Amino acid sequence: MKPYLDLVKHVLENGVLKKNRTGTDTLMSFGYHYKVDLSKGFPLLTTKKVFFNSVVHELLWYLSGETHIRNLRKHTKIWDAWTSESKNWEVGKMYGFQWVKWEKYIENKKTGIITKTHVNQIDEALKLIKNNPDSRRIIVSAWNPSVLDQIALPSCHAFFIFSVVNNKLNCHLTQRSGDIALGIPFNLACYATLTQMMAQETNLELGEFSHYINDAHIYVNHIDGMKQQLEREPYELPQLIIKKRPFWELTFEDFSLKNYTHHPVIKFPVAV
Repeated sequence: MKPYLDLVKHVLENGVLKKNRTGTDTLMSFGYHYKVDLSKGFPLLTTKKVFFNSVVHELLWYLSGETHIRNLRKHTKIWDAWTSESKNWEVGKMYGFQWVKWEKYIENKKTGIITKTHVNQIDEALKLIKNNPDSRRIIVSAWNPSVLDQIALPSCHAFFIFSVVNNKLNCHLTQRSGDIALGIPFNLACYATLTQMMAQETNLELGEFSHYINDAHIYVNHIDGMKQQLEREPYELPQLIIKKRPFWELTFEDFSLKNYTHHPVIKFPVAV
């Protein structure tokens, strides 16, 4: 995964030391962008083990629209740091809720009564890809200013855009903040999986994943592990196989990763 390793190298060599809300300083770089050709393999890091099962469970949790992690915790504890049992594992109307249940209010012009409904942005994106593939408005937003004070973590990956070019489905993600050691490998794998799911649903080939990170950072207590990754020789990328089923019927068992060869796990502490 040369694009990822280039990002690591860039921030280690050019990053600016910066304080932040967690109390653990970072080396950060403003406005970093890279692309990955999804047709050349599934972009799961090989210079350390990334737990693909957790990636899929997290993505399916997003798509469920749940505002808690009670079901997600049965499979992975990656979100435990952001809530607790005392809070009934609630995280609020973030990420997936905004993806599939964005709240919309409609006023009846005759009665003045206002009714709340929801917008499934993923469904709307699928419809546009199928019916108007030249559209430049195939956008899904997780950034809802009205809930920022009510959620466990303001969405890091704020919004994403799909673009169809030469019968290939491309995805661009704009991310406000990216933890390069822990978050970015998951984000990359998550959106590559989602893009493949949507390409399969719309009978398109895989194109590119484009990723813009506003604040791309390495926590200072992650630096040694990041340097260790740069010393490792990457392996060939694995392949992701998704069973041929309707998009909304896909379950965890429908995803399989083939030929994933990787270096050992590198443990990094989570900054909350």
